Amino acid sequence: MHVVLIICFLGATRLHASDPPLTLDYYASTCPTVFDVVRKEMECSVLSDPRNAAMIVRLHFHDCFVQGCDGSVLLDDTITLKGEKKAATNTQSLKGLEIVDKIKNMIESECPGVVSCADILTIAARDAVILVGGPYWDVPVGRKDSVTANFDLANTNLPTPDESLLSIIAKFLYQGLSVTDMVALAGAHTIGMAQCKNFRSRIYGDLQSPSVKNPISESHLSNLRSVCPPIRGGDNNLTAMDYVTPSLFDNSFYQLLLNGEGLLNSDQEMYSSVFGIETRELVKKYAADPLAFFQQFSESMVKMGNITNSESFITGEVRKNCRFVNT
Repeated sequence: MHVVLIICFLGATRLHASDPPLTLDYYASTCPTVFDVVRKEMECSVLSDPRNAAMIVRLHFHDCFVQGCDGSVLLDDTITLKGEKKAATNTQSLKGLEIVDKIKNMIESECPGVVSCADILTIAARDAVILVGGPYWDVPVGRKDSVTANFDLANTNLPTPDESLLSIIAKFLYQGLSVTDMVALAGAHTIGMAQCKNFRSRIYGDLQSPSVKNPISESHLSNLRSVCPPIRGGDNNLTAMDYVTPSLFDNSFYQLLLNGEGLLNSDQEMYSSVFGIETRELVKKYAADPLAFFQQFSESMVKMGNITNSESFITGEVRKNCRFVNT
């Protein structure tokens, strides 16, 4: 297999020319069954609950945006380490950790000490997308697991549901990801669920506004409000971000944005914001052309997966247990 070099788009602060390149055949001789094992376990997980696909994709995203795709999000808190799981954007909403644990256990029994948790999560995210109808892409591997996590960066680097469009674009640009990457990667919300606390302001705020073009239908708004009360309680109640095809990876998420029916403020802003000149055109494009969306999503996922933690190539390791640094 040919070697895929890391795309060096992040500058000296994140990627260095001396970093070992990620390759497609990194485990060809040391753990040739790794892709098969991940695929099989993901098939079982998604078959048992299609929501597991979205959870794994989100876990991968939340890993890569904090010191690169290095498995740091998987670390549990210890006396000496403050993990990322209790950061504001992660607490009570990070799911799928047990799936990663299970895959890791299977792989450790076949190839002990060889495959990093960071690679497992990256491969699993690709398989998750395929298993609910999304596109295939080749996954470059060879990441190391970090021996650190960063609670503060988890609080600052990850986009939030009520954040402004320009602020979210800035967070993607900081990671070396373009506006096109941002709009395409947001398409993962086609299989995602959102907690009431993350869309409450939307369904009791601007969705009622007559200024919104194609306001949300009364029946759907009523359904959302039955899930999410206006003041207290129900913060963790869930509803699909794409209520049309919630378990299918397709482009209907973008079609909802055209109708003003995006569940999260941050998503709807891509189409409705006065600053969304570029993002609005991309939303229209992906709403009309599912193949264009699939192709860009695949490219953007590879690009995001190639955000590496250069420190991890020096001080990193292959964790035996994804939740804890090796002792």
